[in-house]
Amino acid sequence: MSSGHPGLINDFIEKGEPFHWSDKNLKEIEIIKSKYPEDRHQSAVMPLLYLAQNQNNNWLSTECIEAVSKALAMPKIRVAEVATFYSMFNLKPVGKNLIQVCRTSPCMLRGSKKITDTIIKETKCGINQTTDDGLFTVVEVECLGACSNGPMIQINNDFYEDLNEENTKKIIENIKENKPNKVGSQTGRVSSENA
Repeated sequence: MSSGHPGLINDFIEKGEPFHWSDKNLKEIEIIKSKYPEDRHQSAVMPLLYLAQNQNNNWLSTECIEAVSKALAMPKIRVAEVATFYSMFNLKPVGKNLIQVCRTSPCMLRGSKKITDTIIKETKCGINQTTDDGLFTVVEVECLGACSNGPMIQINNDFYEDLNEENTKKIIENIKENKPNKVGSQTGRVSSENA
């Protein structure tokens, strides 16, 4: 079985530290693979990439791609194709708090530009950049799937909805001060009901 051209993979995905699955994730891999027919284990590539990313400080290195490839008996280039296609996979190191700002029409119409400007000002970090201290990375993304509750952002795995400049600033301040944030709607909205 061909493993693909390694130079091509390294053109898109950065090298990192050696990567070995944790004992917990080795067990999780077996659970995930058991959900697929034996001859279809390669279909588990996305969940395994997600596991590797979570274990590797929220990014996928070439070593992670190799580990997923080995776990699924799948060519490295095919794993890399999936990792490079989806924006949910980070192909270079990111800050401890990855802030994804939704920039699609529903959020834009409700003020996402002001939210972006507030985040840039409060983190002192531009779009597609990481702060010097590694605390924040800020990116703009297409639809995060909470259109009726926009504007919204995602920080790591948490959604923050119904944002304005004031509550966005507070979220960033709380992160800097290592204080918990209220996840979800910042106005008390339940689900997607009218505010």
